[in-house]
Amino acid sequence: MPGKLAPGRQPTRLPFSPSSAAAAPVPKQLWTVDAALTPGSPVSDITELTASATAAVQAGGGTVLDSSHVIFPNGAVTLVLILAESHLAIHTWPEENLIAVDLFSCGSIAADRVAGELIKSLRLADPQVRRMERGTIGR
Repeated sequence: MPGKLAPGRQPTRLPFSPSSAAAAPVPKQLWTVDAALTPGSPVSDITELTASATAAVQAGGGTVLDSSHVIFPNGAVTLVLILAESHLAIHTWPEENLIAVDLFSCGSIAADRVAGELIKSLRLADPQVRRMERGTIGR
């Protein structure tokens, strides 16, 4: 089933398409950050969280195309940034003092820099950063 845009949203057309890309495969990676929230973590302020996430993506050479978020009744937040290079998702569980970040990259972005900037700007404790290669089936 094809995806549908949220009401009021218009599709973003990039000046390139995956089919017109060079013949060499683009490396695809999933970077994850699991960390503890600290009392100073600005994750409950969606404006500050979005600004921090956007700045981190830009510091890594990425481009934010769009964003969406949900704030749950318990104060948990899910923020998704659509990137020209793929996407960044941030999920918080305040009752567990936990934040999980997923950065999927299928383009040129310094994902390690994005992760480091998020850890610093969100004042996260005990971060565990992992990288996983994706899209390796058939190679």
